[in-house]
Amino acid sequence: MTTKVDIAAMIHRGGVFELDGNNAQDVYKKISTMVRLPEGVQPAALYKALCEREQVLTTAVGNGIALPHTRTPILTNTDSETICVVYLKNPIDMKALDGKPVSVMFILLAANAQTHLGVLSSLAGLFNNPRFKLALERKTGEERLAALIRGVA
Repeated sequence: MTTKVDIAAMIHRGGVFELDGNNAQDVYKKISTMVRLPEGVQPAALYKALCEREQVLTTAVGNGIALPHTRTPILTNTDSETICVVYLKNPIDMKALDGKPVSVMFILLAANAQTHLGVLSSLAGLFNNPRFKLALERKTGEERLAALIRGVA
């Protein structure tokens, strides 16, 4: 059973960014220092955890989208769970099965597996929505993304 999650609120906590980088590690390094992390979680620990997860298997899910996350939760409080939406200035190859380079990342920081699965389920539905996909292509900001999510999810 998956948990119902508020994707818009998680994006609000995480933020929407536009970054450049030559590879996923470059992007992870930058976002690790930009995202608001709860007390006790260091940017270096987040960076390391994201890189370690990416080494296991690509987080690119196709259609230019990646869902980077840590293998095990690094957060302890559900109130600090976040999603950082990262639009890439130049798409990067993350070895997606469909061969398409990644142009947007939804970096998920969850405190438990239930939230993680709930987010993945909700995002999968959103990624199938033509209006949401178009919004991502246009690098839509947080306010518009929230409106689409609340209207769709």
